[in-house]
Amino acid sequence: MPGHECFHCKQWVAEGEAHDCWTTTEAALTRHLAEDLRDAYERLRESASELGEQRIYASHHSIMFSRKACYAFVRPKRSFLELVIFLGRTVRHPAVRRAVASSRTKVAHIVPIRHRDTVEPPITDWLREAYALEDQPKAKKRPAKKAARKRTTKAVPAATSTRRRATRQPGTGRRR
Repeated sequence: MPGHECFHCKQWVAEGEAHDCWTTTEAALTRHLAEDLRDAYERLRESASELGEQRIYASHHSIMFSRKACYAFVRPKRSFLELVIFLGRTVRHPAVRRAVASSRTKVAHIVPIRHRDTVEPPITDWLREAYALEDQPKAKKRPAKKAARKRTTKAVPAATSTRRRATRQPGTGRRR
């Protein structure tokens, strides 16, 4: 039977068959979780939903929380939920496993969640801050670097010059 193996999911796809391994659902991503982690995800989803209008959707291995842009997402793992929150500052807290600059203005904070009771302040406060970050005025863009200026010839003392200059010998037209 003619077809091909999907590069991403390694599933055999018959010729003419529709295949999209990048789309998934929240249920598919959370069905393998233990009950404690499922409860923690539900509480996290409730906390995010209370913030206001937004889009919550599953994408590949993550569940995204976004307004115009994604402000947080959850990666369900076997023994914990990996919550990534995008803030406009770096937070130093024992709950934050790692903080990584994700753009010029945002820092991604990686927070492992192992139980429903951990989804409370300060994590909910950080979610609220990330949600509101989009309402703040954008930072002014830096002006683009100017094109290289035409070099003007300046007299450079021989002691500071690292390259030997090619100079013409008077009257011969030859270079030394």
